[in-house]
Amino acid sequence: MEKEASTKENVTSSLAAQKLDRDTLDLQKSQGGEPSKEIESLSISTGGPKLENNGEDGLVEKTDVSGDLKSKEQGKKLDSNPSHSGMGEKIDERMDLESKAQEKDSDSNKEQNDSGHKVASTAQEEKLHNDGHDNLGKKTDQGKDLESKAQEETNQTTDKILGEEEELEPVFDGTEVPGMEANRSMSTHTLDLDSETQGVVKKAVALTNLVKIKGVVVVSTFLRRLSGKRDEDEQDVIDHADKNASDSTKDSEAREVSQKTVDRSAWNPLSFIRTSQDGDAENKAEQREEVIEEPAQAIAIKGRVILYTRLGCQDCKEARLFLYRKKLRYVEINIDVFPSRKLELEKIAGSSSVPKVFFNEVLIGGLSELKGLNESGKFDEKIDYLISEPPSFEAPLPPLSGEDDLSNSGAIDELALIARKMKEFVIVKDRFYKMRRFMNCFSGSEAVDFLAEDQYLEREEAIEFGRKLASKLFFHHFLEENLFEDGNHLYRFLDDDPIVSQCHNIPRGIIDVKPKPILDIASRLRFLFYAILEAYVSEDGKHVDYRSIHGSEEFARYLRIVEELQRVEVKDMQREEKLAFFINLYNLMAIHAILVWGHPAGAIERKRLFGDFKYVVGGSTYSLSAIQNGILRGNQRPPYNLMKPFGAKDKRSMVTLPYSEPLIHFALVCGTRSGPALRCYSPGDIDKELMEAARNFLRNGGLIIDFDTKVASASKILKWFSVDFGKNEVEVLKHSSNYLEPAVSEALLESLAKSQLKVMYQPYDWGVNC
Repeated sequence: MEKEASTKENVTSSLAAQKLDRDTLDLQKSQGGEPSKEIESLSISTGGPKLENNGEDGLVEKTDVSGDLKSKEQGKKLDSNPSHSGMGEKIDERMDLESKAQEKDSDSNKEQNDSGHKVASTAQEEKLHNDGHDNLGKKTDQGKDLESKAQEETNQTTDKILGEEEELEPVFDGTEVPGMEANRSMSTHTLDLDSETQGVVKKAVALTNLVKIKGVVVVSTFLRRLSGKRDEDEQDVIDHADKNASDSTKDSEAREVSQKTVDRSAWNPLSFIRTSQDGDAENKAEQREEVIEEPAQAIAIKGRVILYTRLGCQDCKEARLFLYRKKLRYVEINIDVFPSRKLELEKIAGSSSVPKVFFNEVLIGGLSELKGLNESGKFDEKIDYLISEPPSFEAPLPPLSGEDDLSNSGAIDELALIARKMKEFVIVKDRFYKMRRFMNCFSGSEAVDFLAEDQYLEREEAIEFGRKLASKLFFHHFLEENLFEDGNHLYRFLDDDPIVSQCHNIPRGIIDVKPKPILDIASRLRFLFYAILEAYVSEDGKHVDYRSIHGSEEFARYLRIVEELQRVEVKDMQREEKLAFFINLYNLMAIHAILVWGHPAGAIERKRLFGDFKYVVGGSTYSLSAIQNGILRGNQRPPYNLMKPFGAKDKRSMVTLPYSEPLIHFALVCGTRSGPALRCYSPGDIDKELMEAARNFLRNGGLIIDFDTKVASASKILKWFSVDFGKNEVEVLKHSSNYLEPAVSEALLESLAKSQLKVMYQPYDWGVNC
């Protein structure tokens, strides 16, 4: 085999050498000179033994043959144009440098190769010889290793330098491998192999590092969130990984032309309010495949429209709808929410009856006056007045921030002042405990020293005073091992806790006002929720005007109310009070999350919204998932999870309901189209209202029975939380039959008794309920 290989190599080498010598002689004759030794060395280097250099065979071989063809083409050009003699000399010099470098590489690689490489070289030689010398420059092994990718990138980069037409590379976004087929045309210029190959290899390594770094971050984050835990340094790790990845790919990304394809759509109605935090807002704002009718564009006016309303007023609802259809933006003043405006209305209108509409300072009247102006055709004149005239100082003003708001008002908490003073005295820093680092801690001995000095107490009395502060939730043991003790025990202030500080109802730290009773806060929250529902939610509860809620004074007041939940006592609430409070809090919290983070586009975003958007209530943090599965479902595992929300030692487990409440699934609204209607629930009628919510959901598409085909089409809510309704599908359907129409319920029970019903689950529409 070795003899045959050497024979074929000699034949190939001699043929290529003779051919190149003839072309070189013609070139030299045309220039009037002698054949160059540099060209002789080039022709020798194009021999067959170069195929023994493994991964570099194709690259060196292609360059040598390319050099041969280049010499011929340059010779022809020089024959036809004497002015190109200088260019020929430059080509000869570059060919000389390349041939010397290639001969060095060839000699060193030949010494290191073994018999196995020779056998592979022989097979390649036979194939190339049979196919003819025209196929000598083709790539022998495409798409198998990094060097073949480097060769492909080299040719494409060369084409780019030469200014020739080229095709864009397939987009590489980390989820698919670029195509290995590419157009390869022989260049008429020389290649700087060392610099080009080195650059392409660096680029490939950078892409590999990017995929590895991103993969590690994604997998670790997913596993951490799946286990229900959150590392305190998670954000730092992600930021560090992103920084390294961006640095490693900075140069390569600057030269790439990317064409990104959005294969999932997530139309976000809040894109006009706030851009997404993850940097993909442009992709997430693509239009959905399903056509959605946009609300009519409001008329641009210089004036101001004020609408006075109150809760439970049907004429007020019709007045809102009338102004909406006329494309007029208005400011609503609910005299129940803003009681001081009731006196203002009596003064300027002579009556406190509602609705009342003002165009600037001009009183238009109530609903009957609006309809009368519209029927007479004079309403358009009023609109023209609004378009051209700004409001005067006599016009009613919109609600002011904090107007008639009792939130954060009341007696100052003296203990809060002492806790704030103590925070300035003790040293709050990161400390180590059992080989672990804990952030923002202070020692119990430092706190005792401060309390003894500031309050003029003995050390034992100072310890008791510290326990009183801890019981009021100003600080807590970082591992919940004790309430408060002297010594090296470590404690954290509530607003210094890494998780609590990320909650969205503690932006300004601990408030100084004494905590109000939870029932008082729940009542004000419920009252405000009614106002939001009437003003910004459709009558059927299936459509929410998120954009208007975001800029409303009602929502601003809601944010101030939920700040009062930081240190409230919730353990002693009765079942009905707890049910109503946490259902209403969940629904308002979901609206808050969508307004802040935008509507989730996929499963990962939904998991983040349900698990990471949190409030601090009674010194503990609660996510949407913790409220639903931990409190309202009696600490049951969420669907497709292995762990319960609260552990055995978790103090939140004392707040949970004693057993799961199945009807809460027809009341909790997370902002999706397939979810239940948005309602407000009161503790006095909570069971009645939950049953009504179940009937409304199941009778309006939540459970559809086709008795002809014997198929039951059920919402996936009944599948995900089936354990709350029964042990199997039959029991789930029997439970659901209690809330269907009597005739349908009876027929369903008969079909279940005969086991003649097949259950299918409807696709869940995760689109936003706007």
